[in-house]
Amino acid sequence: MLHVNAAPPPSLLLVQGDEELLAARAVTTAVEQARAADPGADVREYEAGSLAAGEVAEMLSPSLFGGRRVLVVRSGQDARKDLTAALLAYAKNPDPDVTLIVTHLGGAKGKAFADGLRSAGATVVTAAKMKGDRERIGFVRDEFRRNGARCDEAAASALLASVGNDLREIAAACSQLLADTDGTITEAVVARYYKGRAEVSGFTVADAAVVGDLPGALEALRWALHIGVDPVPIADALADGVRTVARVASAGRGNPYQLAGTLGMPAWKIQRAQERSRGWTPDGLITAMRAAADCNAAVKGGAEDRGFALEQAVFAVAAARRDGGSR
Repeated sequence: MLHVNAAPPPSLLLVQGDEELLAARAVTTAVEQARAADPGADVREYEAGSLAAGEVAEMLSPSLFGGRRVLVVRSGQDARKDLTAALLAYAKNPDPDVTLIVTHLGGAKGKAFADGLRSAGATVVTAAKMKGDRERIGFVRDEFRRNGARCDEAAASALLASVGNDLREIAAACSQLLADTDGTITEAVVARYYKGRAEVSGFTVADAAVVGDLPGALEALRWALHIGVDPVPIADALADGVRTVARVASAGRGNPYQLAGTLGMPAWKIQRAQERSRGWTPDGLITAMRAAADCNAAVKGGAEDRGFALEQAVFAVAAARRDGGSR
């Protein structure tokens, strides 16, 4: 649903999910499809929570002037029972010259409305929030691919580390790179464009700590805190870095591409973790995971000095690698 094509617009469209960017794109695409079929299409938007059932007959009645109409009903989960009944009754025999678009956050609220639209044959676009790195990496790569550019997994990961997990920011960063490069996006290209931000991310701190570079980890941490980077993502990155190395180390020295399915992470990340696992002992990793967990609890539990908690964790992780977890 991200490209306008020659196919006729659907009579019923349900956009379900709580990711605003994906939902907005789906609605925009459907509207553009309708306008491609009829440049003079009449587009109207409503909020389900403030839309009365009596208005439905008027907004869905045939137009005196003919032409295609697009009706966007947002926040369908807020629709009252009478409105839900009216729209579902219409959905059983929709007007082919009308495109009815309903957005719905998903979840239990208003579920009967969404289920009713599905049963009536609505085209469904899922717009759920992306919950893991693999999904976000896939989104980044798709952003470039659909614009004729190329981006490998390492570059996509570097971009996420630089701009964060907000999908609108990620999409904007992709657009900027598309505009400013020849379309080949590598880790080096991302580093060049987002150098300042990437150098002070939690991943930079974690990477240095995990390989035992204590001075580098402390320098990155102190600079990050100095310029106002939130301690929470730094603590999360440190925990994720140690946990990833532990998972990959326990899986042995197998082929990263063969291990990807078993471990549920991309091959490039496994290969990098295999390189970083050198020098670690099982006891050292256990000690490091405990230190990272304690740091997470302190930072997220409102410790008086969250910066101090992070520093102590960096010291502990580097020491665990150096000393093998011995006390």
